[in-house]
Amino acid sequence: MIVVTGATGNVGRSLVRVLVEAGEQVVATSRGISEADVPQGVRHRRADLTAPDGLRPVFDGADTLFLQSGSGAHLISPQDILDAAKAGGVTRVVLLSSQGVATRPESPSHGAVMRSIEDAVRESGLDWTILRPGGLDSNRYAWAEPVRAQRTIAAPFAGVGLPTVDPDDVAEVAAAVLREDGHAGRVYTLTGPTPVTPRQQAEAIGAAIGEPIRFVEQTRDEALAQMLRFMPEPVAQTTLAILGEPTPEEQRVSPDVERVLGRAPRPFAAWAHRNAAVFR
Repeated sequence: MIVVTGATGNVGRSLVRVLVEAGEQVVATSRGISEADVPQGVRHRRADLTAPDGLRPVFDGADTLFLQSGSGAHLISPQDILDAAKAGGVTRVVLLSSQGVATRPESPSHGAVMRSIEDAVRESGLDWTILRPGGLDSNRYAWAEPVRAQRTIAAPFAGVGLPTVDPDDVAEVAAAVLREDGHAGRVYTLTGPTPVTPRQQAEAIGAAIGEPIRFVEQTRDEALAQMLRFMPEPVAQTTLAILGEPTPEEQRVSPDVERVLGRAPRPFAAWAHRNAAVFR
């Protein structure tokens, strides 16, 4: 049995579906999960990763854990989670981490905290695999409201490309690693098939909905002011550094999606077409 944390997120929701379609027994967990959030018949349990009490019953009878740690800022000690998992019978853990562990190791939001969680997983005594996605295509949900209302997208660094990754590809890699042998001790960096710029993403969304999208390039200061409405300044500054001055590694296309799945990762345009209804 596989426990999936973060089961209502962009990766976790798809992962639950993929595992169920493969015939796996799944326990889907998140802080506010309900029956409406999971496929029919799938067990779901509310689990708060910031509160150790009550975690143990989630893992009873499970042998595998998908740990979605988010930024890491909202977790109790990862060791407490891993200890509860081991006590429940878990022997394998797959951690959804971040590419920033390697590319921004000094960043509190993108590297340092996640590194501490990775270290706990490595030292847990469990068979482990770590997934490090770059930026997710689904981050562009943030553009949905202005596209619906004004057919306009505003973003900085219009011509800077990054190989963002489809969250469904991340989910399918996670499902393979959770179900198959041969991945223990591996770290996989997950990207899309090619770097794509914000302007190109806007064009892809326009093509998906069948209407032109007006693109407005923001200055860095304009983008920062917008980000500060919903994220701390250190997180916003690091995010802007990645978007505007990515390292060569952040722009590199990784072979790991194809290595695990035997196929190339999906392009951004495929994600846009699949999610066109969000932008109409």
